[in-house]
Amino acid sequence: MTLMDTRVEDGYPTRITGTPEQLPRVHPTVWGTEADGPIDAATLANHEAKGYTVDEGLLSPGEVQTYWQELVRLSSDQELRADERVITEARTGEVRSIFDVHVISELIAELVRDPRVLDRARQMLGSDVYVHQSRVNYMPGFKGTGFYWHSDFETWHAEDGMPTPRAVSCSIALTDNYPYNGGLMVMPGSHRTFVQCAGETPDDNYKSSLKDQRVGVPAEDDITKMAAEYGIDQFTGAAGTALWFDSNVMHGSSNNITPYPRSNIFLVFNSVENALQEPFAASSPRPSFIAGRDATPVRR
Repeated sequence: MTLMDTRVEDGYPTRITGTPEQLPRVHPTVWGTEADGPIDAATLANHEAKGYTVDEGLLSPGEVQTYWQELVRLSSDQELRADERVITEARTGEVRSIFDVHVISELIAELVRDPRVLDRARQMLGSDVYVHQSRVNYMPGFKGTGFYWHSDFETWHAEDGMPTPRAVSCSIALTDNYPYNGGLMVMPGSHRTFVQCAGETPDDNYKSSLKDQRVGVPAEDDITKMAAEYGIDQFTGAAGTALWFDSNVMHGSSNNITPYPRSNIFLVFNSVENALQEPFAASSPRPSFIAGRDATPVRR
């Protein structure tokens, strides 16, 4: 039996053999209106312009402690450590990320359904949503490894088959984010430009890219040009603060050599109207624990 190619027309070609280009985004960032949820019109307009929104105090101090204890429990689970959903640091072997965490942890599953989270995701994307990806990230003090500059959508498009950048990420800090402990850096406004990347996607690229991404990252010249045009903001704030950012915004983080750990819960919501197709630049899709293919809407 031959599988049909279900891909839509590719508006964001990448992993090319020629010289990468910067392409204009042809889709909105905010799909809903003030009437669709808790976010006011001014904040939505700012999110459309900058590609990210900081939501201070999303979680209370007591909730932060509860979720922090859950992260400690998960990282200490020796049986879970052998699961392919657990990604370890290439150099130290310590837990770097745990994927599919809303399936593994009922506590985090409840967070996905929490109106404070779910209603904002629906409003930004203007539709029902489902979880494209969930994970917890651990960046311990002294030896936490950062993430190089990249657009999530470039990978989700190339390797997962996400047709358009109609997805939004919610990163909830469970530790204080200082300017010096590896906090996430974003280029405000960069989400309006899709940066092509060069090179073919190796088979099973995710097995190495989740530890150290080499394919699907922009050229240094492109990063330099974008930084000059957009500048760089850094996400700082107290534990419990959430950063909502567009799937195509350019972002990255540096290593953490301070004594202060930085951990977060990372939830990616995709519109049910933007369900995954066949990969646009890979021979086969990544596993479902990295890229969910069940577009059943999240319900409270």
